[in-house]
Amino acid sequence: MLQTVIFDMDGVIVDTEPVHHYAYYEHFKLLGIEVSPEMFATFTGNSTKNVFQKIKDHFGVEEEVEVLVNKKRSIFNDAFDTKEDLFLLEGVEDLIKNLHQNGIQLILASSASKVTIDRVFKRFNLHQYFSHIVSGEDFPQSKPNPAIFNEAVRLSTSPKENCIIIEDSTNGIKAAHAAEVFCVGYKSANTKKQDYSLANIVIDKFEELDFLNLLK
Repeated sequence: MLQTVIFDMDGVIVDTEPVHHYAYYEHFKLLGIEVSPEMFATFTGNSTKNVFQKIKDHFGVEEEVEVLVNKKRSIFNDAFDTKEDLFLLEGVEDLIKNLHQNGIQLILASSASKVTIDRVFKRFNLHQYFSHIVSGEDFPQSKPNPAIFNEAVRLSTSPKENCIIIEDSTNGIKAAHAAEVFCVGYKSANTKKQDYSLANIVIDKFEELDFLNLLK
């Protein structure tokens, strides 16, 4: 029986990917490096810290990871605060409210920083629905390592058999699979070049989630 739903944030609740993409590439320009679209796609689901560790290793960038992270976040925050066309993904607000009203525990497990999560949650008034927020910045390894989802399950009020994870990225789905939690792969129009083969089910719209069947 479904008791807990664990949500990813970027690409599931809100599409901040265009803002992240802008911030990363503005920063890459400042660093004088060229990151291919193929390489950038592999970063999906990774924390900013882990992304810049990979950048340092690949390009030989000299700055410390923490300095790189702070600069990128500064660019992101400036863009986020001025971007008016930033909305929750279609159908997700109704899903969140429906689950919450029916007594389902909601937990966020996102690779995003705590600062970014808080900005999104305050902007869209989401704190009221979630019992816990788990940020990828608290873990040395990003998804596909399952640590973030293992922690979310630990914080849940139910065993993992009664949890599901909603993810949109290859790395997130791999992490859910490694954590041995039922995974809903959300294949939105915004998601590109991701592998859903390890998801238990794949949906294109949140309306496809049958609430009564999920409760079973």
